[in-house]
Amino acid sequence: MAEIEIKVPPVGESITEVTIGNWFKNDGDFVKMDEVICGLDSDKATFELTAEAEGVLHIKAQEGDTINIGDLIATIEPSNGAAAPAVAPKQESPAAPKESAPVEPVAEKADNKVEAPAAPATPGKAYEMKVPAVGESITEVTIASWNKKDGDHVELDEILCELESDKATFELPAEAAGTLKIVGKEGDTLAIGAVICTIEPGAGAAPAAAQTSAPAAETASADKAYSEKHASPVAAKILAEKGIDPKDVNGSGSGGKIMKDDALKAGSKPAAPSAPAAASAKPAAAAPTAPAGARGQRREKMSSLRKTIARRLVAVKNETAMLTTFNEVDMKPIMDLRGKFKDKFKEKHEVGLGFMSFFVKAVTVALKDFPVVNAYIDGEELVYNDFSDISVAVSTPRGLVVPVIRNAETLSFAAIEKEIVRLAVRARDGKLGLDEMSGGTFTITNGGTFGSMLSTPIINAPQSAILGMHNIVERAVVVDGQIVIRPIMYVALSYDHRTIDGKDSVSFLVRLKQLLEDPMRLLLDM
Repeated sequence: MAEIEIKVPPVGESITEVTIGNWFKNDGDFVKMDEVICGLDSDKATFELTAEAEGVLHIKAQEGDTINIGDLIATIEPSNGAAAPAVAPKQESPAAPKESAPVEPVAEKADNKVEAPAAPATPGKAYEMKVPAVGESITEVTIASWNKKDGDHVELDEILCELESDKATFELPAEAAGTLKIVGKEGDTLAIGAVICTIEPGAGAAPAAAQTSAPAAETASADKAYSEKHASPVAAKILAEKGIDPKDVNGSGSGGKIMKDDALKAGSKPAAPSAPAAASAKPAAAAPTAPAGARGQRREKMSSLRKTIARRLVAVKNETAMLTTFNEVDMKPIMDLRGKFKDKFKEKHEVGLGFMSFFVKAVTVALKDFPVVNAYIDGEELVYNDFSDISVAVSTPRGLVVPVIRNAETLSFAAIEKEIVRLAVRARDGKLGLDEMSGGTFTITNGGTFGSMLSTPIINAPQSAILGMHNIVERAVVVDGQIVIRPIMYVALSYDHRTIDGKDSVSFLVRLKQLLEDPMRLLLDM
């Protein structure tokens, strides 16, 4: 049987080449279908390459080699045992494209429910459900929790479980009706395309519920009591790393179950042992008393989001000619205007009037005056945007995320404030969709909310610039020859010097300062 060629698949927009990080298999090893054979590194993320067939692996590119998308990386020689199954038709989930196909984001609803095309199960055969592609550059997901139990009857489009990636949380609906057979357990990390469960034709456990006996009822009661202070595997792991007893955490899941977000929001201090437990502890089992001044250590595994942030920031530092220029803004005019109209503004628009809307509006005007700041490099070309999709950095318990305000140049102050509130709430609840975090043209980050006086923010690739806001401090300044006290904010613009010259960066900040210190210019478009 002819060898099967394994080529480098498309792994994301604008990525033209990858580097082979490491081979998990050796040349000549026998590999199974969908088994991970190597890791690929791009300038944005790391991906896993899986076997497209069962057989003997022949490696064509070595670790450390940089190869283009579509280049041959390995071949698989089908074994005698693998030839027979290859002829038989294999039923595949419509939601799981082969790894060699381009990665296409799956359509999402507002609640991050993964939409996969439904197909009726073949009579008498189990329907395999695989992990669907949930977005560009996402190669694996973690099963956060199962909403159904093994053996339960499920209906078409009924939510089976929640999947977590390094960017967002998704719900997985049933693609057929029947009896659920769980393959992946809570806490398992599965690659895109891996089998997560099967659905067998049949009534399942639902009809049997009517004949439940008293002992079964007692079991259900015991299960409920168990779930009231039970943590999902992901949450349990986080709590263990923090040294927190699950009994001291309030769960937001069904029946009080502790979910991942609950664990992330929990404090980091170890829970004190209860009085009965302390009393029943044997002296021999007691831990030795730590000497005064002892220095402790603890280790926490980096989350997928934190690892992604780390890779991206290092890549930006290494691949851009980044510089930062500074200026200062007298915030008194904005503060006076805000103080005068904030109550009426909130009464009319049902949202507060903050400083961020002034900065977003001023940035969109300055970007029109200096379009190169709103551009980015794509290969050997410079791409200019005639719109302003402003990314706003938001701190969450999981880490920093950067949702995008679309077409900010067309929005009013009230619309900007409402969109900021909406995105911030969804970010802190872990409900942001991939479409809400991709495609920004310029970023604003506000370290001043944490007390930062000055910083050099790192560019949010592939953008060319980022604006850093800082805290407002009363300082002595000279106005019209007089020393006066004014609320001053330092602002910083980090930019890619390959794209933006010093003249444009400085002029951009000067224009921003002019708009903020005379906000009537924003209203009169001057």
